[in-house]
Amino acid sequence: MSDQPAYESRFFTSHDGLRLHVRDYGPRETSALPVVCLAGLSRNSGDFDAVAQSLANGSAGKPRRVVALDYRGRGLSDYDRSWTNYDIMVENRDILDALTATGVHEAVFLGTSRGGLHTMVLTATRPSLIRAAILNDIGPVIEQKGLARIRGYVGKLPQPRSIADAVDLFRTMMSAHFTNLSEQEWETYARLTFEEKDGKLVPRYDPGLGKTLEQIDVEAPLPTLWPQFEGLRNVPVLVIRGENSDLFSTATMDEMARRHPAMETYTVAGQGHAPLLLDEASINRISAFVAGVDPA
Repeated sequence: MSDQPAYESRFFTSHDGLRLHVRDYGPRETSALPVVCLAGLSRNSGDFDAVAQSLANGSAGKPRRVVALDYRGRGLSDYDRSWTNYDIMVENRDILDALTATGVHEAVFLGTSRGGLHTMVLTATRPSLIRAAILNDIGPVIEQKGLARIRGYVGKLPQPRSIADAVDLFRTMMSAHFTNLSEQEWETYARLTFEEKDGKLVPRYDPGLGKTLEQIDVEAPLPTLWPQFEGLRNVPVLVIRGENSDLFSTATMDEMARRHPAMETYTVAGQGHAPLLLDEASINRISAFVAGVDPA
C-alpha cells in the first residue's frame, strides 16, 4: 500500500498575504462537477479525506475533482497575527481566493457547520459558484446550547500525552452525542484534531480561535441567516443532521424544507454535531446526491 497521499497539497497567497493550503483530489480535466469542501470552525481539510477520496475515485458516477480548504489558522495554512481576522467575511474572501487559485468556477459545495455558513454567505458574495449545496449539521438558526458547548472547548483543550489519551479525552467530551463510533473512527477524529510538534501533541488550529467565541453572548438571541439560505432556493440542496445534534434542531431543518420544497434530508444515526462523514452510509448518500446534479 502506498504511503503517498491521495491528494496534491497546494498553497496560495491570500488577499492579505497569508500562505493558505488546499487539498486537491482527483482529475483536473473531467465533465463531472467539482466538489468544494469547507470545514467546521476549528476543523481542517483532513476531515473530508474519506468522502473526498470516494468522490475522486468515481463513487458519484465518474471520477471528479475535490478541493478541500484549510481556513487561515487551521491545518497547514498560516496562522493570522490577529485573531479578529478569524471572521466569516475575511474567511469567505479566502475561499474566493482559493477557488481563483485552483481555477474552480462552479461546484457542489459540501460545508460542515461553519463551512455551511460560508456556503450560504457565498449566495450573496458569489452566487454563480454554487451548483448545489450539502449542509452538514447547520442551518440558518444556531442553537445556543450547542454554541455554548463548543465555546467551552475551542482553544481550551487539555494537552494529551498520546493519541490514545486524545481518544479518551474525546470519549469523555463527546460520547453523549456520538453513541456508535467505532474505535477506528474515534482514533481518526483524534488524529485529525491533533498533530505532533516538538514532541508534543497540539491542536491543528490556532488557539486564538477561542477568542472569537468569547465575544458572543450565548444568552442573547443569535442572528439568523434565512436570507442567505433563501439564496440556495434555485439549486439542489441536501441537508445532513446528526441525530443527537445540539446545534442544529429538527425544527430548523423542517422550516428549511418548507422554504425549499425540493430540499433533501439525511439523518446520521447516533452522531451529534457535526457528523464525521467517515461512515460508508453517509458517504454513499453524499455520492448519490452529487451524481444527481452532474450535467446531463
